[in-house]
Amino acid sequence: MNRARAALGTVARHDDRRRSFPHVAPREAPDGRFAATWWGNAWVEALEDIALDPARLARGKAYAGRGHVDAITVTPGRVVAYVHGSRRRAYRTEIRMRTLGDDDWEEFLDGATARPDHIAALLDKDVPHALEAVAGLLPAPGDLVADCSCPDDGHPCKHAAALCYQAARLLDEDPFVLFLMRGRGEQELLAELTRRNAARSAAEAGAAAPPMPTVPARTALDATGAGLLPLPAPLPLPDRP
Repeated sequence: MNRARAALGTVARHDDRRRSFPHVAPREAPDGRFAATWWGNAWVEALEDIALDPARLARGKAYAGRGHVDAITVTPGRVVAYVHGSRRRAYRTEIRMRTLGDDDWEEFLDGATARPDHIAALLDKDVPHALEAVAGLLPAPGDLVADCSCPDDGHPCKHAAALCYQAARLLDEDPFVLFLMRGRGEQELLAELTRRNAARSAAEAGAAAPPMPTVPARTALDATGAGLLPLPAPLPLPDRP
């Protein structure tokens, strides 16, 4: 927790509500899985639950594995990239999702700061399972809306599917990408976590301990005075030298 507090205290102040991720070289997914974390898998499930054609999903997964997705840009509510298919030109592909409102973020931040280990986990790029259902953070079926400049009217098309699968890898590596998709940047969230964590620590430190029971001195003397021996007579004054 000391490391977590130190990290919270060194938050840089800049706007990071737009993040770009470079093109990823071809990399096949082991067992066809593009996500290893529970939140990355939730993203993939949200995509696959809305797919009307498994064949397009398979093509999209192959495109992602072969490096057909160019650099990805993430802004609140939007993921954009150019995706290459079987033709020479690349298609502009976009995935949209709703951003969370202020009340939703309040609920999330309250849950994140309820326990110190939640803050430590977020700083380690991990999302505690306790936050899974908070504020509708994870995409549900129907939350992802795909749009592509290709002529395919599939829902989603193979280019949009490729972008979604590649985005799952980004979420695996950094869950703050998901938070940005939902509307808030990493530095903004860390600054708010810093403030709330400091307020909670100050409240805990300032909580007064219960007063110790005391007895007035006179009461104590009255209670014990009967058993005390009388004081000795004063010593005589010494003669003059």
